Amino acid sequence: MKGQPFSGTDDLKKNDDGSVDLYFSPVAPKGFEKNWIKTKPGEGWFTLKRLYGPLEPILDKTWRWNDIEKVE
Repeated sequence: MKGQPFSGTDDLKKNDDGSVDLYFSPVAPKGFEKNWIKTKPGEGWFTLKRLYGPLEPILDKTWRWNDIEKVE
């Protein structure tokens, strides 16, 4: 949309509290295809987190990233 910022996250399925769960796996979980990041079976991977224009809670370390949790 012209004049509107685009984050690339507009179509993600959000939780009731506004948070978003991302799924890393070789196969998309049913119903969460938009929140899925494909991985290669049997190969390792890592995340790279970026912050643009961080606010004070990030700089003073009172805010932290959530850990990645394994789910079945």
